[in-house]
Amino acid sequence: MSLCVAVAGAGGTVGRRLTALLAADHDVLSLTRSPERAARLGVHGRLVHADFDVCDGLARTLEGADTLFVATFDPANPRHDEHLLSAATAAGIRHVVKLSALAVTDPGAQDLVTRWQRECEQLWQASGMTWTFLRARAFMSNCLAWAGAVRAGEPVATLYGDAPNACIDPADVAEVAARTLTGTGHAGRVYALTGPTAVSAREQVAQLADLLQLSLKHEELTDQHALDRWSARYPRPLAQALLESAGRQAAGAKVSVTQDVLRVTGRPPATFEAWARRHLAAFR
Repeated sequence: MSLCVAVAGAGGTVGRRLTALLAADHDVLSLTRSPERAARLGVHGRLVHADFDVCDGLARTLEGADTLFVATFDPANPRHDEHLLSAATAAGIRHVVKLSALAVTDPGAQDLVTRWQRECEQLWQASGMTWTFLRARAFMSNCLAWAGAVRAGEPVATLYGDAPNACIDPADVAEVAARTLTGTGHAGRVYALTGPTAVSAREQVAQLADLLQLSLKHEELTDQHALDRWSARYPRPLAQALLESAGRQAAGAKVSVTQDVLRVTGRPPATFEAWARRHLAAFR
């Protein structure tokens, strides 16, 4: 059955892949702050301007949608999920799939980002509509931030480079999202999404070096150096949250592997090597 699926955050890492998966069989309403940028990124569906800072007008934007995917990105601004919930309720949306983080299950994770993700989950749980939560580990695509250094022949610098993380291909998250938005049996379910094995940044650099046939070096950052780098890009509370998250990874909090991608899609999640092979052009 063809549905109308609204994707909030359509220009994001998961959102743009999700719109491509859905567009062949469903009507896709792609909500984005910048339709022009979304068009350049190849986002599928009907591109609609939506500012989640503002509640007025969001309900009209969602009119006709059956299900809603929610990916929000600003932990300092919890109003985004509140506004989307109010609009989804007014528009009569039946089911929401919320992108969350696997860290919410870790009692030791009390940083700003994880507390915000927990609050968002609680908000949708109390909404009265059916929901599915996708709790993802870190995205493999995060290492695209190294592309400039790799192209310049410079070392790849990370904090706790030997700490493993069961990171996941965003395309796998998008496929799980597509199935939970359009299939049955997912209401009230929580899926923990990881890759097939935990890998460290140093191992990722080594795999990239092999695939690129280059000599790449990994450089270890200090806590202060990493915090200074993040603070130059993000507000200080968010930079501090990233530092706390890295510390938990170094303590082994992110090594566990789950089978939920296989359960939902019928196939195992992609390896880091497979992800890297598809994205080598970014590092050349």
